[in-house]
Amino acid sequence: MFEWNTQKRPIIALAPMAGVTDAAYRQLIKSMAQEVIIFTEFVSSDAIHYKAKKTMKMLQFDPDIERPFIVQVFGKNKEHFASACKQIEEMGADGIDINMGCPAARVVSSCHGSALIRKPELAAELVHSAVSGISIPVSVKTRLGWENSETLIPFCKGLVEAGAKAISIHGRTYTQKYGGEADWNPIYDLKKEISVPVIGNGDIFNAKDAVDKLGNLDGVMVGRGTIGNPWLMKEISDAFKNNLISATETRSFDQILPTIIKHCELSVKCKGEPWGIIVMRKHLAKYVRGFDGAKEVRMRLMGAETLNDVKNELTR
Repeated sequence: MFEWNTQKRPIIALAPMAGVTDAAYRQLIKSMAQEVIIFTEFVSSDAIHYKAKKTMKMLQFDPDIERPFIVQVFGKNKEHFASACKQIEEMGADGIDINMGCPAARVVSSCHGSALIRKPELAAELVHSAVSGISIPVSVKTRLGWENSETLIPFCKGLVEAGAKAISIHGRTYTQKYGGEADWNPIYDLKKEISVPVIGNGDIFNAKDAVDKLGNLDGVMVGRGTIGNPWLMKEISDAFKNNLISATETRSFDQILPTIIKHCELSVKCKGEPWGIIVMRKHLAKYVRGFDGAKEVRMRLMGAETLNDVKNELTR
């Protein structure tokens, strides 16, 4: 059984990202760095409770590749949380993570995500509801606070007392969204105050960032820095394993092409055509940059609907 406390340190995690960390991307990352802990895109506990077809399909995973497999959920209804977590456990997931950090307006306006930072009692009750009927561990991903980090330690202490087995912190407040620089100092202070693993997140774009920011934490979580650069997770893993930071590798287009094709193939395998290619467009735009004629290629790729469309465009 997966347990946060027994994971090899430092923990290296792929951050849950809406519209990004689908099965294809998770499998791609695991093929490069098997030790990375992966999270799903965040899914609604209400939708799981009602067994919404689209949401249940998002929870499908390959148990031979995607372990440990952590499902991230959001919501505010305690009964639905308990129901959803039981279903997630029955599906074979290794853990559940509760989203208390998403700053998107539509999420916060419905009292989900970062909104829970201002409702610490409800946040703790949701954790308690989640852990009550299951045996797999529940963790929480949140932010420094609403406008500042003054509430971070008491907020997280309440989550741990309610049963959270690990805490991941994005080093920005809700009001910062994704602007400015991530501040990891309050995260280091939090680690001194709670006993469960604490993982830092924010502004990791190369292996040196990860090593420099780790400090007294149990691990690092990497999100946006991997989009268009999935090799980053292996570079970070190698840096921690070898205690050596190698220079960031510059890859030619011919070198990255096999990975682009593999990612597209995984997406089509998981979602079929044309949807498997349509959802790849954001990745393709990031992959194809910095090369001669990249702008024109990106524009043409935005109209691709089949795997052959992508292959023909990239190999012409």
